[in-house]
Amino acid sequence: MGFAGSGVPRTVTLLAGIAGLLAGSFSMAAGEYISMSSQREMYEREISLERAELEEKPDEEHAELVLIYRAKGLSRTEAERLADQIMADRSVALDTLAREELGLDPGELGSPWFAAVSSLLAFALGALVVIVPYLAGSGVAAAVTAIGLALAAMFGVGATIGALNGRSAIRMGLRQMLTGALAAAVTYGVGHLIGAHVS
Repeated sequence: MGFAGSGVPRTVTLLAGIAGLLAGSFSMAAGEYISMSSQREMYEREISLERAELEEKPDEEHAELVLIYRAKGLSRTEAERLADQIMADRSVALDTLAREELGLDPGELGSPWFAAVSSLLAFALGALVVIVPYLAGSGVAAAVTAIGLALAAMFGVGATIGALNGRSAIRMGLRQMLTGALAAAVTYGVGHLIGAHVS
């Protein structure tokens, strides 16, 4: 939108769009990979510490399980019996403590690669929507078509998220569309001002 607003030729706008798609996609993927890797490493460390505590202080971990199940409404006898059963198998004990004490599922800590690829594809798809009109045309027609497609895509994403979250699809779609439109308008305006000033 910034390049479209600057008044540069179609080929420059198209090149900028493709460069933005590639740079943004790989940047988002790299950021997501680092973020998810760091989060996963932190969770793995917490589970590792819990494993060490389980080996070094089994009585304390047993007592923690009893407290957890007492807080859930079991009687002391029931809680101790359940804790005894869980502590009889160290792998079950670690899995239970990770879930109950840390709030983690050891089997589902998230995949950095999946997050990176998902982020790359989502960004690339979103950026492609506004590039397509410049592949086929130029000028005002391409800009108007790009804006229309972008607004429709933003509405669709917002409506889908709203529906998945049990909220009004129309309201969430409009919110997403208006927020995105505001950002695009600012970018277009800045591009127009810079383009007018440079030329």
